[in-house]
Amino acid sequence: MSNAPTPGPAAASGGGRRVFLRWKQLVAVEQGEWRPLLWSFSYFFVLLCGYYIIRPMRDEMGIAGGVEHLQWMFSGTFLAMLAVVPLFGWVARRFSPHRFLPWVYYFFIGNLLVFFVLFRADITPVYVARAFFIWTSVFNLFIVSVFWSFMADIFSNDQAKRLFGVIAAGGTAGALTGPALTAILVLPLGPTNLLLFSTAFLGWAVFCIHRLAAWRRSATARRGTAGTAPKAAQGRPVDRPIGGSVLAGVRLVFQSPYLAGICLLMLLFTTLATFLYFQQAYIIREHIGDPARRTALFAAMDFSVNGLALVTQLLLTSRMIDRLGLGWTLAVVPLMLVGGFLALSFLSALWVLVALQILRRAGDYAVMRPGREMLYVVLSKEEKYKAKNFIDTVIYRGGDAVSAWVYAGMQAMGLSGAGISLAAVPLAGAWAVVAYRLGKRQERIASGAPTGGSIDGQPRRTQS
Repeated sequence: MSNAPTPGPAAASGGGRRVFLRWKQLVAVEQGEWRPLLWSFSYFFVLLCGYYIIRPMRDEMGIAGGVEHLQWMFSGTFLAMLAVVPLFGWVARRFSPHRFLPWVYYFFIGNLLVFFVLFRADITPVYVARAFFIWTSVFNLFIVSVFWSFMADIFSNDQAKRLFGVIAAGGTAGALTGPALTAILVLPLGPTNLLLFSTAFLGWAVFCIHRLAAWRRSATARRGTAGTAPKAAQGRPVDRPIGGSVLAGVRLVFQSPYLAGICLLMLLFTTLATFLYFQQAYIIREHIGDPARRTALFAAMDFSVNGLALVTQLLLTSRMIDRLGLGWTLAVVPLMLVGGFLALSFLSALWVLVALQILRRAGDYAVMRPGREMLYVVLSKEEKYKAKNFIDTVIYRGGDAVSAWVYAGMQAMGLSGAGISLAAVPLAGAWAVVAYRLGKRQERIASGAPTGGSIDGQPRRTQS
């Protein structure tokens, strides 16, 4: 019989503490934060999983609605955005997130059920397809936007720095799971029945909202009872409206050459993304005739994009910014597109299009998007929130609509897909130059005025 002492409660407690410390070092979670972290992770997971289930269907509906009418669908998306953004801003200014957010998702659940009935009944399929394309484009913006608004409302700044990366990983996991589910289930079940999976995921998102709101209320109650605020409960009140104004963002953009440069960056980005999307629609329609197989291909592309983006985010993005600087990091994707559009101009093959689209979208999610968000770090709070909101919504969707009509106009002039690809090459080069100069300007502003700056490097007053 061994004479080794039996571990007592203190030893067991020490072992548990060591496990906790390892997890704390890995994900930087403090005591009392695991529950809201897991609910938030789950919330973002189901949102993007549900969206990426229907995203391949949106791309298929773009083809079913007529690729020659894509510019009208892009214009419809822009007009819908112009109508919905002010309405959402009005609601957000007057009601707290935990009160109106569930109804936002109930509204989208109802929309999905209506589309399910229409698709099953085969009622005017072309017009329903076009409406679904526009609806999905608006739906994607708002489910992500209101999610991060809610996260910013219930977590403190310190918690956001430590937890938002883990929460964002939930979205990446959902973005990987959604296309995988679609690729597996679309052939045996059919695309229409997949809408019911998305409604179920949105229902779970509502449940997560209620659980997070309950946690926030209990944390506030404990703080009032104890007379002190636990670290996990030091976020902003969940009952506080979001606020914000698109009109203020317009004024700020026109006053700042730096913000105007970001607008130009966004317009070049959306123009080339739209050109490539149109090329995708025409080339895939030409090579694949079966709608279910096209949907499966779109799902496989989404899965590849998110998998490549996740690996790049974990292993390369921070190293690229550290070694290359923000300017060259921002220029990587447009420089890649210079070569990609040149390749498409000489060889409009399906595999070239698929490879370029995967690399472009993965590069945007993993490299371009984080770098683009860093451009706002040196600005005042008003510019970060109001001007950024205007650029990310109106400028983004407006660029989509305008570039769609430009593409249609180039086709009307007799340019082939190869010719349009060749015309896109100098635009990609201009995008690379603008991206590089903005990145270098941001670095100069940050070194001289960490709290804010304009395009000429003069510091701005940071608002509290």
